[in-house]
Amino acid sequence: MSLPFTGAKLSKAQFQRISQMVGQLAGINLHVGKQELVKARLNKRLRELGMSSFDQYLTYLENDRTGNELVTMLDALSTNLTHFFREPSHFDYLRQEVLPRVLQKGGPRRIRIWSAGCSSGEEPYSIAVTLAESIPNFGAWDVRILATDLSTRVLNTATEGLYPESRLSGIQKALLHRHFNPVAKPKGEEKTWQVKPEMRQLITFARLNLMGQWPMKGPFDVIFCRNVMIYFEKPTQTELVRRFRSLLSPGGTLFIGHSESLTGTDHELHYVQPTVYERR
Repeated sequence: MSLPFTGAKLSKAQFQRISQMVGQLAGINLHVGKQELVKARLNKRLRELGMSSFDQYLTYLENDRTGNELVTMLDALSTNLTHFFREPSHFDYLRQEVLPRVLQKGGPRRIRIWSAGCSSGEEPYSIAVTLAESIPNFGAWDVRILATDLSTRVLNTATEGLYPESRLSGIQKALLHRHFNPVAKPKGEEKTWQVKPEMRQLITFARLNLMGQWPMKGPFDVIFCRNVMIYFEKPTQTELVRRFRSLLSPGGTLFIGHSESLTGTDHELHYVQPTVYERR
């Protein structure tokens, strides 16, 4: 009688090989303290593939010419904690400071915003709701929000725009009814809401590795890159911020996460307040 598979052991050498792959591909720094997390998350993948050791899995990874398993591995290792209107001071600043400047500009009624590391969509949808609620004659504006993430798994959720009611606790009821539709569910299941089509059509969701080529040209009025750079080492952060600056329009705003800082990075952005920077 065979014993059930309880999980493969992950040696230090195996962890280092995985860490090196993830670092080279996505710039993510998996330090030694992450070994148990990597073991737990990737053991689920081993079970799905019918494998009993990390040596088997590493051989499979290295021989996968399609690159699909690398994407799946990154999906498994990515942390995607988010919620609607997370770090609300950023949305206050967007509404009170950024949008009035954009609205006062001459020329085309055009706004471009990039949510880099959009996870399951709560951030770009929160941006869309803020714009719709703050811009007079909103329908007359050309508004586009680019939302990118490394994880195909969370992008599928984001594209659908479907969320259980428990995930919408940060949204005022009036906003919920204006910008979401209730979705019929079998009795006993949690009520679900879907972002209305007019909000979803403002957003383009796409998979993007921030360490790779960026196909978009910009310029963007605003870039949100929050709680993403904490996984990168300082040289990678510096290069990333340099690239963000190149895509910001003059006067454009970069928001980073409250757990992050640009201290120690060489950048040419103007510090406005903690986590808010502008291109001058």
